[in-house]
Amino acid sequence: MSNTRKARSNKIFPDLSFENAAQPRAARRFFVSRWHDLKDCLMSQTIPSLTVRRSTADDMIAVDMLLSRSYPALLKADYPASVLVTALPIISRAQPDLLRSGTYFVVEKDGNICGAGGWTRAAPQRGEDAAQTGHIRHVVTDHRQTRQGIGRALMTTVLADAKEHGMLNLHCQATLTAVPFYTALGFLPQHRIDVPLRPGITFPAMFMLRAL
Repeated sequence: MSNTRKARSNKIFPDLSFENAAQPRAARRFFVSRWHDLKDCLMSQTIPSLTVRRSTADDMIAVDMLLSRSYPALLKADYPASVLVTALPIISRAQPDLLRSGTYFVVEKDGNICGAGGWTRAAPQRGEDAAQTGHIRHVVTDHRQTRQGIGRALMTTVLADAKEHGMLNLHCQATLTAVPFYTALGFLPQHRIDVPLRPGITFPAMFMLRAL
């Protein structure tokens, strides 16, 4: 091996000479040492933590802002503008009754709300339903932070809370955008529905259900 190539090898592996690299035991010790150094480095990195808590009336403004900025961005790929122009002003507003229900949650990261959602015994538009059937309500994740575990952390808490309250099943009126997300959580698509929002205004969705 030329002196130039040998120098390059020793630069890349400064603790292991070329001669020792040919010895399996020395090479093994070297790479194990480097693996522990890399692991310690990775473990020391700061990873933003997520906090899931029950919402309060004080979260009204933050949840309202989250819905109003994220729903338009999240839904535009799956709904025509003609639907969103009438639906968004209605569905992109926080609901005070949900925030005070005790079964609605927010997700915080670095002190900022980045997700919200929950469940109720009352079915949307219909009021009380079967005693042991709950209903997923008004779930949203910050559109700038999707695929970062926010939605899963939120729904893990929601599912556990519903089960703790004696629910055996959960119903969900999922947006078409959210169907893959709910499917991954174990919800089964049943049929398409048109959710009534106001007289003359409906919103296409997928009715889904999950056993707890």
